[in-house]
Amino acid sequence: MESPVADSFSEQNDPATPSDQAALATVLKISELFYSLQGEGLTSGLATVFVRLTGCPLRCSYCDTSYAFSGGEFRTIGQIINQVDAFQTSHITVTGGEPLAQPDCLKLLTELCDRGYKVSLETSGERDIAPVDSRVVKVMDLKTPGSGESHRNRLQNIPLLSHDDQVKFVISDREDYRWAVDMIDQHRLNERCHVLFSPVFGVLNPADMAEWMLADRVPARLQLQLHKSLWGDEPGR
Repeated sequence: MESPVADSFSEQNDPATPSDQAALATVLKISELFYSLQGEGLTSGLATVFVRLTGCPLRCSYCDTSYAFSGGEFRTIGQIINQVDAFQTSHITVTGGEPLAQPDCLKLLTELCDRGYKVSLETSGERDIAPVDSRVVKVMDLKTPGSGESHRNRLQNIPLLSHDDQVKFVISDREDYRWAVDMIDQHRLNERCHVLFSPVFGVLNPADMAEWMLADRVPARLQLQLHKSLWGDEPGR
């Protein structure tokens, strides 16, 4: 499947009613916007448009999108939506960096939902998710000790998760794995939402973690990063 990266953004007029104009004129800084296959989570393998916002307050040890920490281009929400519309697919993922580090990301999420898209938000869990539109599927990390950022976890977000949402643990070693299992038990995460275990690509053998999960009967889903199996660390894929 061809996966063109949208390096140039549409400059056409925003197709909006007067009541929409204020939201659509709101400006966000975008690192990249592209069409590919979803590589993670419950919609893995589905054609998806990714809107990656610039900026992140965290510095996880295993981060694979550090290029999104800075740079990017300012675009209005209207321009972003025009570009999204051009790909003619129903699934949209807003990601980062940390997308909620730009507060007006909330407006983008709502506008996309209003247009009938199936919208997911990938967030580190460091920011308050209470203001996120209820129609958005939240895919929220709980940062493991191996990330170096576990002290940034906002545990107040956990009660805000619904049965459609997903909690992701990125696991680098046995210590991270045990920590994640303890978090499931402490917060009854499997009763609240979907739980995903993702081994750090190239660091932890997925087969090893699969054996741990089977032995412990962990109520979580093992996920591998499909996009990395297909395209490695190539940006925009």
